[in-house]
Amino acid sequence: MKILIIGGGKPLYFLCRNFTAKGYEVVIINRNPGECLHLARQLSATVICGDGSDPEILKEAGAMGADVVLAISPNDQDNLIICQLASLQFGVPRSVALANDPDNVEVFERLGVTVFSTTHIVAGLIEQRASLEQITNHLPVGDGRVNVTEIILDGNSPTAGKCLKDIALPDNALVAVVIRADQPIIPRGSSQLMGGDRVVLITLPENHGRVLKTFTGER
Repeated sequence: MKILIIGGGKPLYFLCRNFTAKGYEVVIINRNPGECLHLARQLSATVICGDGSDPEILKEAGAMGADVVLAISPNDQDNLIICQLASLQFGVPRSVALANDPDNVEVFERLGVTVFSTTHIVAGLIEQRASLEQITNHLPVGDGRVNVTEIILDGNSPTAGKCLKDIALPDNALVAVVIRADQPIIPRGSSQLMGGDRVVLITLPENHGRVLKTFTGER
């Protein structure tokens, strides 16, 4: 897999180190000559000094043959342009942009660009850990449009002792798996939940909070 990363700083360094350790081919584009020299010395990646929003620089970096373009510069406008160029001009199958300003996420999405916001991610994790101690894993999938969450039911859970058919879930919510005594169970309507069960939930962002409250009793 060939990954083209545009940006700099510690996040880029650690991402590149992780990707190269997995055997991926990584090309970095960075505007700062000094940082480019440092990255070239520290990483087994191709480093190109230039403006990643310039089509000629993207072409030089081999964008035409890239599998993924990751734009993580500190400038949201550049990240947007880079991803649009990668998709429309160079036919890159997947491009992902960092929105440094979380208010730009909606704009990126309306323009068809896959986007992530570290502010949203960190804030979501803090809120979940602070208010819902029963959550053990939370994984946004499908570009954040679906949540897969694992929770542990305690004896005080409003759903402990109930059958699934008696639990009122909103639309587009599903109990996918119940793990009891390390044994996975594919639940049916007649399946009864018990304290100590690990329950894997599939939800959408708009109903995620309501579903969690149904199983945890949190207010």
